[in-house]
Amino acid sequence: MASLFRDRTIGHSRRDSFSSTASAAAAAIISSASSRFSGIATTAASALSPLPSPFDNLTPTLTAADLRETAYEIFVAACRTSTGKALTYITAPVDGSQSPSQSLNSNNSSSSASLQRSLTSTAASKMKKALGLRSTSNSTSRRADGSPGSGGKPKKPMTVGELMRVQMRVSETVDSRIRRGLLRISASQVGRRIESTVLPLELLQQFKSSDFTDQAEYERWQRRNLKILEAGLLLHPLVPLDKSNASSTLRQIIQAALERPMETGRNNESMQVLRKSVMALATRSSGGSTLDSSHWADGFPLNLRLYEILLEAIFDVSDETSIIEEVDELMELIKKTWGILGLNQTLHNVCFTWVLFNRFVATGQGVNELLDAANGQLAEVAKDAKQTKDPEYSKILSSTLTAILGWAEKRLLAYHETFDAGNIESMQIIVSIGVSAAKILVEDISNEYRRRRKGEVDVARSRIDTYIRSSLRTAFAQRMEKADSNRRASRNQLNPLPVLVILAKDVGELATKEKEVFSPILKRWHPFAAGLAVATLHVCYGNELKQFVSGITELTPDAVQVLRAADKLEKDLVQIAVEDSVDSDDGGKAIIREMPPFEAEGTIANMVRDWIKLRTDRLKEWVDRCLQQEGWSPPANEEGYALSVIELLRIMDETLDAFFQLPIPMHPSLLPDLMAGIDRCLEYYVTKTKSGCGSRSTYIPTMPALTRCTTGTKLSVWKKRDKPIIAQRRNSQVATMNGDSSSFGMPQLLVRINTLQKIRTELEVLEKRIITLLRNSESAHVDDISNISGKKFEITPTACIETIQQISEALAYKVVFNDLGHVLWDGLYVGDPSSSRIEPFLQEVERILTIISNTVNGRVCNWIVADIMKASFDAFLFVLLAGGPSRAFTRHDSKILEEDFDSLKDLFWANGDGLPIDVINKYSTTVRDVLSLYNTDTESLVESFRRLTVEAYGSSAKSRLPLPPTSGQWKPTEPNTLLRVICHRNDETATKFLKKTYNLPKKL
Repeated sequence: MASLFRDRTIGHSRRDSFSSTASAAAAAIISSASSRFSGIATTAASALSPLPSPFDNLTPTLTAADLRETAYEIFVAACRTSTGKALTYITAPVDGSQSPSQSLNSNNSSSSASLQRSLTSTAASKMKKALGLRSTSNSTSRRADGSPGSGGKPKKPMTVGELMRVQMRVSETVDSRIRRGLLRISASQVGRRIESTVLPLELLQQFKSSDFTDQAEYERWQRRNLKILEAGLLLHPLVPLDKSNASSTLRQIIQAALERPMETGRNNESMQVLRKSVMALATRSSGGSTLDSSHWADGFPLNLRLYEILLEAIFDVSDETSIIEEVDELMELIKKTWGILGLNQTLHNVCFTWVLFNRFVATGQGVNELLDAANGQLAEVAKDAKQTKDPEYSKILSSTLTAILGWAEKRLLAYHETFDAGNIESMQIIVSIGVSAAKILVEDISNEYRRRRKGEVDVARSRIDTYIRSSLRTAFAQRMEKADSNRRASRNQLNPLPVLVILAKDVGELATKEKEVFSPILKRWHPFAAGLAVATLHVCYGNELKQFVSGITELTPDAVQVLRAADKLEKDLVQIAVEDSVDSDDGGKAIIREMPPFEAEGTIANMVRDWIKLRTDRLKEWVDRCLQQEGWSPPANEEGYALSVIELLRIMDETLDAFFQLPIPMHPSLLPDLMAGIDRCLEYYVTKTKSGCGSRSTYIPTMPALTRCTTGTKLSVWKKRDKPIIAQRRNSQVATMNGDSSSFGMPQLLVRINTLQKIRTELEVLEKRIITLLRNSESAHVDDISNISGKKFEITPTACIETIQQISEALAYKVVFNDLGHVLWDGLYVGDPSSSRIEPFLQEVERILTIISNTVNGRVCNWIVADIMKASFDAFLFVLLAGGPSRAFTRHDSKILEEDFDSLKDLFWANGDGLPIDVINKYSTTVRDVLSLYNTDTESLVESFRRLTVEAYGSSAKSRLPLPPTSGQWKPTEPNTLLRVICHRNDETATKFLKKTYNLPKKL
């Protein structure tokens, strides 16, 4: 479209070739009677591409040549003197002799000064200056030293009349005939004003076929004048036709003459009938009376079309883009036709605006001076429109402005397609013309506008708003089609860019061009032109993006590329909008509201979260499948952890690598989501690892009810419930020692602990690796790296520690209470304490500690050893306080018990290589306190028991001591602990007390 605005310059006038002497050069330009003109004039005319006239269509039988010749006749007739003297028109024949017209009226040559005025000394045109048109350097040079065929004789000065003839491309033959006819009319109607003359009728009266070179030319001339009468009196009359006979008579005469030429040039009957009907119609008024003046060429749109042709004569025939320098003088004469054509200054302004504008369009739209002149003239029209409310004028004005606005808006509604750097200067003028035309149409013609308050309608801003939105939508659609075409063309290339990525780049460039090239022009009428433009582009791209996003089912490289491109584009568009709205009252909020966020980052984030959820869900499913198959058997690796954890850590590594390879701009912000997901999976693995391992309470037997049985019975604390349990545990222990495949044996529990410890240590390594990956990420900033929040595993490390402790404790109590139960319950202190001491138990514990130290390393090993120590201490007390009637102690046995317990402590101290002494002492306090009771006399024990029981139950317990419940928390100040020591005291005092108080057997 930009090629429509071809670069053209205003050429210099070359009318020197048209002389008043009708030299050979002039003859070459003026055509024969049949073709009217040729040469330069023909070439220029054929090159014109004018717009259709905004005025109503005339009868198609009237050609452009017919109208031009009639317009020239009116011009010459109107320029006769108002005194009624004969019209004199100076020409020069080819041989330099006096023309026939001069010979006919040589005595009256001074009476037609206007047409005879010489152009040799014309001053610079005031009109061109007012219109902003440049003066051409040689346009006033109407002399020449000679011309080919003139023998070097100087040319006579060209007159205004001769200039008009040349400008209207009228041959000298036709010109001479017109002047002869006008002279005859003037001679026959001395003193009659030209406005009262029906010129075609009078010319028909004056000429007959013999006045023409051939019959065909005569018939064409006759038909033209009859068709002009038809157009002016029947088709487009000033006063609407009535049902008079005159109109039907004239129509019949014209129809008959068009079929068979009538005889003219005589006062015959046919001419008399023609004159009678013509004059009856031409002298009518709106009231029906007869006027002195004649109305034959002042009806719309005939008068406007004729006047349009006259105004076009101001353009140089040798340079259609240039207005002649003599335009002031010529325009002065053209305006003399107003009386015949029924025009005035306001209608002249409308026609002149149209002629200037149409010439700009017709000549290729390359001369902005013409467009600028039309714009200036349109300002005069705007003034007239506010003052003139004539309906006919409004109709003419509306059709003219509609045509102008239609042409302008066709370009402005797609100005990106129309304008470029080569023709951008014309855009501002076209916008000005379009806005001005729209304002006149809306504000001065539209009734709707008058009914509304003026402040409610900002025509200029509204039109610019429409131009911007329409042009940007069109440009966007073109870019979209281009991007799609480029995508198809690159389909076979490696990793072709998605369409919306290409489109985002193109839209960004479009927005930049809009801001730099077009917005500065449009800002004159719309203060936020750039903001409106980018808002339009934002909506267009947003619609495409929305469709794209709705079709995304998973995170793909293409999807990320598109969303990142959209995010960058949105930021660029918003930045332009904000900058453009700095001075707005609302700070650009209205424009920003027109730009609903793409939420590209949010979409990417949601897609990544879906990706994270998918990965973590798969990881959890893998954990379930793997743990179902995991036997926790001691593996071949040195560290003794389960093979499943190796695969688990590998999958975690792959997931992290895949995450940081995602081409997204928000790794730091989404990393916590991934960490949390992996953390939950690991916690799930950890939780499943301890499942079924039991706890301390699983392996500690239920405390039996107190009793005192006869010596030699096996009725112990285990009689009712725990005998089967002991047998079961004993069998389990034997099976474990022989390599039981159960997943809960001591080796399997140690593998679980090692596995959990492996996870702990690997998580620390993984956290450091994450920081490295984050540092290498393009989207990370210094703050993202320094801020540790969301970059560490929050749940799993703590869960690992807690689970290790739980499994360790379960392992310890299982080993001591279950695996070594046969050593404790069947051997330790059974019968005579001195012959069944703790040594066998110590040997078994030492063997187990050796296995643990060889299997588990570091801190965790100490945890397990400490738990076994606590379990051993609890088991030691359990044997003493709930070991059943097979165990009885005297006060003297306390030394044996203390020595054995010291040996147990020494086992865990290991001469300083085992547990710290302070840890051993911490957990041995309860045992030492309870052992002190075994060295206390029975009377003191009974007294303490009575006192503590009364304190616990009140004075009501003095008469009958209640049986204290078993709390399981052994200590010397706890009644149940004291009572159990008394139950196992092998002396008479204890026997009597228990018999009397609780009716327990006297004999052990």
